[in-house]
Amino acid sequence: MQEYIFELSRYLISLLVALFALLGLIALRHKPKENHGGFYAFQGLLIFAVQFLCFLNLALESRDMQYVFFYAFIQIFLFAAIMLVTMIYENVNRLLLNNMCMLLGIGLCMVARLSFAKAVRQYVIVLASLAFSLAIPYLLTRIRFWKKLTWLYASVGVTLLSVVLIFGEVTHGSKISFALAGITFQPSEFVKILFLFFLAGALWEDVSLKRVLLTALIAGIHVIILVISTDLGSALIFFVGYVAVVFISSRNYWYLIAGAAGGSAAAYLAYMLFDHVKIRVLAWQDPWSYIDNQGYQITQSLFAVGSGSWFGMGLLQGNPKAIPYVIADFIFSSICEELGVIVGICLILICLSCFVQIMQIAIRIHDRFYQMIVYGIGVMYIFQIFLTIGGGIKFIPLTGVTLPFISYGGSSVMTTMVMFFIVQGIYIRLQKEGGKHLVRKRKPQEGGNAAKENNTENAEKRDKG
Repeated sequence: MQEYIFELSRYLISLLVALFALLGLIALRHKPKENHGGFYAFQGLLIFAVQFLCFLNLALESRDMQYVFFYAFIQIFLFAAIMLVTMIYENVNRLLLNNMCMLLGIGLCMVARLSFAKAVRQYVIVLASLAFSLAIPYLLTRIRFWKKLTWLYASVGVTLLSVVLIFGEVTHGSKISFALAGITFQPSEFVKILFLFFLAGALWEDVSLKRVLLTALIAGIHVIILVISTDLGSALIFFVGYVAVVFISSRNYWYLIAGAAGGSAAAYLAYMLFDHVKIRVLAWQDPWSYIDNQGYQITQSLFAVGSGSWFGMGLLQGNPKAIPYVIADFIFSSICEELGVIVGICLILICLSCFVQIMQIAIRIHDRFYQMIVYGIGVMYIFQIFLTIGGGIKFIPLTGVTLPFISYGGSSVMTTMVMFFIVQGIYIRLQKEGGKHLVRKRKPQEGGNAAKENNTENAEKRDKG
């Protein structure tokens, strides 16, 4: 009987995740004011169904009750996340919320499969992140002085990165974190948010050459500190975020061309200066010739993706732990191995639907400050996904950054959740302002004879024109 459950669940998990991804793409066509509560409720049911099948496999295969208890806690979290956010904020973007919950659920499931102790730690961080993030939309709609703190954002960001450079712990050859009261922080993740707020504050009303050069200097300080810390993946994300925000704010293609040229030159310089960059490029070019050393990570990742085939080998049936640092850098490969390539492709589609939805929100924002923040969040989010998945499947050289919401990493999951709730807060504010605007339009029509007289005068003016 157990074998039948395993075999059937392999196909059902792929089917349910594919259906969720398809519904997410369809939802991109929904207008903000339209009521599609039943549509998003069905997406929610798919989230819980996928979780049930995944943890059913883990519990039956391992015969360990700890997976049953962990499953219960995850369901409580997912239910609370969906219900609390929708109850507190009526105008929340349900597509982004559902996508976030699906990605978090699959991420916690895979982390639990790879390391139960780390999964518990990740779960606690996710809970704390949600509790903190729930206040963000309220703060964004109530506080009005965010635009006035431009240089404070830059100062705090540079200070945090400098602290890591001086006092940080070396992890895999890079200074990317430091420990405080037994808790490890990766400040570069949090500085992403401050960096975007700084760029938006500096460029929302002034995109002159002088201002662009000034922001380039401050952004360059951020990137240089990260390069000295050999956190090159984060440095690349910061650089791309800067170029994107400058181009979007100015609509000047010369800045885009200059950014591409500067990025190419910086990549070549990094290749010449850092030995580990040369190793990663070498492993990317021909991992099979160096399968026992430099190319071991990427070849094991490719083996995992290939062995999973379309529907996967089943949870606890593969060998993803053969990939070094799989829980952080190569979790996408482990998903493809045990849940299947179809699930991997659907996760990419879910991430793309998040990106497209964020861009759609940004297009509708009239306040340039908030518009650039949302654009920057979207670009940084999708570029980090490109780096992680692209490196894991040998599309690009490995950069060592995490997959948002899915990989193990407390700072990463907290920062990504905060970014999503910043977008939610701006979206809710946009909806409220849009509602007020519609009310102002309706008022003259409710004014009886005065409204009729105004309409008559307007018609006469049009006729004269």
